Amino acid sequence: MPTPTSTDAALLLRAMHHLTPTLPLLTDLGERFGTAGHQVALVGGPVRDAFLGRPSPDLDLTTSASPEQIEEVLAGWADTTWDVGREFGTIGARRGDDVLEITTYRADAYDAESRKPVVAFGDNLEDDLVRRDFTVNAMALRLPELLFVDPHDGLADLAALRLRTPHTPEVSFSDDPLRMMRAARFVAQLGLVPAPEVVAAMTDMAGRLEIISAERVRDELVKLLLAADPRAGLELLVETGLAEQMLPELPALQLEVDEHHRHKDVYEHSLTVLEQAIALEDAPGAEGEDAVPGPDLVLRLAALLHDIGKPATRRFEPDGGVSFHHHEIVGAKLTRARLRALRFDKETVRSVSRLVELHLRFHGYGSGEWTDSAVRRYITDAGPLLGRLHRLTRSDSTTRNRRKAARLAATYDDLETRITRLRSQEELRAVRPELDGNQIAEALGITPGPVLGRAYKHLLAVRLDQGPLGEEGARAALLQWWADQPEAVTQPEAVTQPESEDG
Repeated sequence: MPTPTSTDAALLLRAMHHLTPTLPLLTDLGERFGTAGHQVALVGGPVRDAFLGRPSPDLDLTTSASPEQIEEVLAGWADTTWDVGREFGTIGARRGDDVLEITTYRADAYDAESRKPVVAFGDNLEDDLVRRDFTVNAMALRLPELLFVDPHDGLADLAALRLRTPHTPEVSFSDDPLRMMRAARFVAQLGLVPAPEVVAAMTDMAGRLEIISAERVRDELVKLLLAADPRAGLELLVETGLAEQMLPELPALQLEVDEHHRHKDVYEHSLTVLEQAIALEDAPGAEGEDAVPGPDLVLRLAALLHDIGKPATRRFEPDGGVSFHHHEIVGAKLTRARLRALRFDKETVRSVSRLVELHLRFHGYGSGEWTDSAVRRYITDAGPLLGRLHRLTRSDSTTRNRRKAARLAATYDDLETRITRLRSQEELRAVRPELDGNQIAEALGITPGPVLGRAYKHLLAVRLDQGPLGEEGARAALLQWWADQPEAVTQPEAVTQPESEDG
C-alpha cells in the first residue's frame, strides 16, 4: 500500500493501541489457523472501530476455512461454538469474555427478485474485501502476522470521513440493497459523508429496497435512530427517496406548514424535535421514576413521528390560517400501522403510538388552569411513559421567540411541580378504585360482567377526579351512580347499606 500520511500513521498507532488487549488472543487464533493450513484475518467493523478508538461488541474474522474446518480449529480452544449461519459460512465462538464470528471468504449477491442472498464462498481475502459494503469496512488485519490489508484505501476514506464502496455503488447496492440504508446509518453513526456517486446510486436504486424483508429494514432503522446524529441519516434517506420505500410518512411532512412555526415545514420541525428530545435523554444507566436513559428508541420514534397525522388533517381556514385538528389521534393510528408494518414488537408499537396520541395534552394546561383531577389523569394516562412524555412535550417547542419558549418551559415546570406534589400525597402510578371488583359486586348485588366493568370504571374516574375518599366514601359514590342506572331496576337484591352483625 502507499506510504501512509501522518494522519494515517496516527490512526494506525491508535488502532494497535486499541487492539492491544485482544492481540494475544488474535495472534494465538491466527497461529492455530495457520498450523491447520488456513488463512484468517480480522476484518470489517472491528478494524474500522479500532482506528476510531470505538468499542466493538464482537470480533469479526474471515478465513479460507470452511465452516466445518473452522469448527475443527476451534475445538479445544473456544469455550463454546455455535452456528450463526452455516449456510452463509459463519460460526460463532466464545473464549473467556471475547465473542468471535468467523466467516468463510464470501462473494454473495442478491437475485433481482429474491429477499435472500445467493451465497458463493471465495478463496482469497482480496475477493472477500471487494464484496464488502464500504471501503471503511473493507480493511483487514492478517493473523498472526498483524499485516494491515487495505486494497481500497479505506483508511484514507476514514480519515477524510468519506463513504465510498469498494466496487461501483451500483454493483454493491445490487448485491444487497440494504446497504443503501446502511449508508445512511454510517452517516448518522460515524459522521461520514457519502461520495456523490454513492448518493446518485442510492437515488436511482431506491426502489430495490422493496425486496428486503421488513425485519431487516427495521433493524437498520433502529441502528440509525440510536446513533449519535440520526437527523443526518434521516435526511439522506429522504433526499435519496429511500424513506418513500420504508417510512413514507416522513417525506410527506415536507409538504406541510406547521401552524405554530411558519418559518419551518413540519418535516424540519419534526427533525428538530428529535434532536431536542435526544438532548433531554438522561445518561446511560440513569435511574429514577421518570428517568429516560439514552439512547431511548421509544422516545426517538415518538419525536420523529409525533406529527405524521398533520398531512391527513390539514385544513385551510377562512382567515387564511391552517389547522390540523385531531392530528394526534390520526397520527397515533398511522404510527401504529407503520410500526406494525416494520414488524416492531407490540410493546414498542403501543408505547410510541400512545406518546403520539398524548403529545398535545399539555397544551390544554394553559397557564395552570388544570385542576388536580386533570393532573391526576395526565399522570395515569401516561403511566410508565410519563418520563418520555415530559421530554417529548418539552422538545415539541421549537419556536424562535425566546419569550414564548421561556413561558412554555416555565409552565411545564409548574406542571411537573404539581405532579411531584400529587405523587407525594397519593400512589398515582398504581391508582385503583377504593373498592375492588368483589366489593362492588357485593354492594350492588350483581355478578361479574359488563355492568360490573362499568361500575369499576366509574369508581376509577371518581378516584381520579376527587382523590382518595376512603371505602365508605367510594361506596356512597358508587350507590349514587347506581341509582341512575337502568340495570338497578332489575337488581332488587342490591345492598344499600352493610348489614349489622345481628341483622
